Amino acid sequence: MPMLTKTPSEPAARSDAPRTKRPRDPRLDVFRGIGMLIILLAHVPNDHWALWIPARFGFSDATEMFVFLSGMASAIAFGRLFDREGIVMLSARVVQRIWQIYWSHICVFLVIATLMAIAGNKPDGTSYIQSLNLIPLFTAPAPLIVGLMTLTYVPNYFDILPMYMVILALMPVMLLAERLNRRLPLLLMAALWLSAQFYLVHLPAEPWSERPWFFNPFGWQLIFFLGFFLMRGTIAPPPDNRWVMALAIMIVVATVPFAWYMVLDASVFFRDAAHAIRPLTDKTMFGLLRLMHFLALAYIAFHAVGVGGQRLIHPRIYPATRVLMKVGQQSLAVFITGMVVAQIIGIWLDHVGRTPLWTALANLTGFALLIATAYLVAWFKTAPWKA
Repeated sequence: MPMLTKTPSEPAARSDAPRTKRPRDPRLDVFRGIGMLIILLAHVPNDHWALWIPARFGFSDATEMFVFLSGMASAIAFGRLFDREGIVMLSARVVQRIWQIYWSHICVFLVIATLMAIAGNKPDGTSYIQSLNLIPLFTAPAPLIVGLMTLTYVPNYFDILPMYMVILALMPVMLLAERLNRRLPLLLMAALWLSAQFYLVHLPAEPWSERPWFFNPFGWQLIFFLGFFLMRGTIAPPPDNRWVMALAIMIVVATVPFAWYMVLDASVFFRDAAHAIRPLTDKTMFGLLRLMHFLALAYIAFHAVGVGGQRLIHPRIYPATRVLMKVGQQSLAVFITGMVVAQIIGIWLDHVGRTPLWTALANLTGFALLIATAYLVAWFKTAPWKA
């Protein structure tokens, strides 16, 4: 979860820069790759390995990592385009990317819904359709197909990509605000985040109730644009000193009793306290304590990997980090593949049993499929048939 920044410079100077390809930062790709593997475990139903992912020991989880790093990657891809070509070309590129993500969302929804229908029932008799709350879709498909296409029907499992689309749509506004005044996008970010905290803005998730999207994009845009403007240099990174490191470690350690299930099961005090602070750890609105916990983890990780991520490319571990980098570079394709693979793993474990051996085999197979997806997509992107 690195904090990577570039030296701030004037827009006019940036627009005249040569169009050389920026070297990829290993920290950005490695941590995105790690995030993809963690998200797979988090999506597998009743996966025992998920009890040991970082989210079980703190307030933030791999979602923050995914959104924050996506913001940083977007600063490289979209921010430089804005500096070079202006708002029209930036907006066109953003629309194209939203279009790609929109159809990825539709396709993955239909694939998983079909998979649930084919799978039938769990060994206990519960239908897989019911497990993802898809019964209304199969009962009365006409209005919900309309809802699916208009993003007014967004079941919980399928909500990250719609959130990401809304955040991307805010990017031209934020970059124009930055051009007017470097502090203006920070004010907009704070205003949107506060409006989400007080339930002033939300988007409907289903037509038969008032339930909002599980991930409120107006709350989650804060972590995305923090990564975005850190990478652009609009926001200065925190200082590198031992006192800040000590504070970050204290924050991470102090959150463990309020998040780890073993402590919560054993202690009424911590269970009640965790309930009392829930508005500050709320995932839907992106509560304040989630932000603090993630930034503390990011600060620690940034310094743990060395200057420029040198420790990540050490010869002893580079064979592993090189694979993670490839996964991180193809994060969209890997993510949507992981959503499907996670449900297949869950169905498989329902029928063979969640023994340590079967769980390990299923999860490792899932990792292998994500890695294979990354390499396959990278190969297709080279357009080898043109050679």
